[in-house]
Amino acid sequence: METTTVFLVLVLLTIISFFMGRKRSHAVTSGLGGARALHSLPKHYGYMAALWALLPALLVLVLWLVFEHGVITRMVLSELPPAVQDMPASQQGLYFNQIVSYAHGATDASMLDETQVLAAQHYRFYDSTSRSIKALLVFLVALAGAILALRQIRPALRARNHVEGILKWMLFGCSFLAVLTTLGIVMSVLFEAIRFFQAIPIADFLFGLEWSPQMAIRADQVAASGSFGFVPLLVGTLLISAVAMVIAVPVGLMSAIYLSEYATRRFRAVTKPVLEILAGVPTVVYGFFAALTVAPFIRGLGESIGLHVASESALAAGLVMGIMIIPFVMSLSDDIINAVPDTLREASLGMGATMNETIRKVLLPAALPGIVGGILLAVSRAIGETMIVVMAAGLSAKLTINPLEAVTTITVQIVTLLVGDQEFDNPKTLAAFALGLVLFFVTLLLNVIALYVVRKYREQYE
Repeated sequence: METTTVFLVLVLLTIISFFMGRKRSHAVTSGLGGARALHSLPKHYGYMAALWALLPALLVLVLWLVFEHGVITRMVLSELPPAVQDMPASQQGLYFNQIVSYAHGATDASMLDETQVLAAQHYRFYDSTSRSIKALLVFLVALAGAILALRQIRPALRARNHVEGILKWMLFGCSFLAVLTTLGIVMSVLFEAIRFFQAIPIADFLFGLEWSPQMAIRADQVAASGSFGFVPLLVGTLLISAVAMVIAVPVGLMSAIYLSEYATRRFRAVTKPVLEILAGVPTVVYGFFAALTVAPFIRGLGESIGLHVASESALAAGLVMGIMIIPFVMSLSDDIINAVPDTLREASLGMGATMNETIRKVLLPAALPGIVGGILLAVSRAIGETMIVVMAAGLSAKLTINPLEAVTTITVQIVTLLVGDQEFDNPKTLAAFALGLVLFFVTLLLNVIALYVVRKYREQYE
């Protein structure tokens, strides 16, 4: 039985357990005055039965899926001739992949030897047996959990406390999983970055002024040693982000002020969702817009006034990126301004201040910590953008602050270094992990600063 089918049947058993648990709670109080004799509501007894049926069975299913492939692989490999078992790991993996491909019907038997065909038959047998045992075990565990829960139901049972305790641990598990995922991401990048810094000094990386990560295979080739200076990438990233924020912050903030303080309710109900649609447009669409419309327009405008503008420029990428970030700044700022109590508005207007003065001297100072925090989060969003820069700013790592020149960013270089078949044993490929590590800490620093500003200067209202 397929895993999807097993999961759907498990969900069905969980739903049935809920209704049976709720029905059982009514049955045990039939002679005691009905549901009033229960410690908890009838639905809590249903939730308890459903959780007892779902969680243990789901745990068994997950563990089975984690270990299933490895166990079947070892069982099949143990039956192969010694010559195959003594193969190098990469060659043995290719040999086994051909077996699995044939077992799934994706490869013709003429491409395999007799040993592989026989091993494929064993693989199909083990795989079919594993699926049957998996389905049987999951269903038995689910039924056993539901039966145990139903037998525990009695009027004095604190079902609500029991369910809330399980849900609390589930929420803790989700939070802990999120932390582990973050830690795993950091560690996976950190270990590869350490390998890079073993080949390239960290000082050359952080303070170098030239980026040319071309590594030759032999020492006698041209460009046998590349340049891994990080500064041009950092400057290009900050330049494009600065252009984007010059566009996004004023327009987004002014839009938020208008929607919050001046717009009618009907206009706001229509305009804000329309503006937020921009946040859902794929970034590659913005990249097409930048490359096909904005960049040629800027180049033609610059040439008309005697300026040399590159066909791919930081200005074009920054302008379009700023348009993309406007909904982000606008939505955050609008929510923050609306969170300011109406009593402050009314008090300011009641003392004779105009709406303009109220916004400048009352609302914006009160909402400033949140607005600053939202802007810093928008900066993090701009620094991490890739597609727009690839299509509109180019791949040239120039150390310049001229927005009319072609530059590149950290994220673009990460993509460039990892495109195609790469071997993770040379500085050129490992440089991507070093860039990712630095980018991670830069965005983390911006998020920490945003949280600090919000918490330090946040106003508490009753």
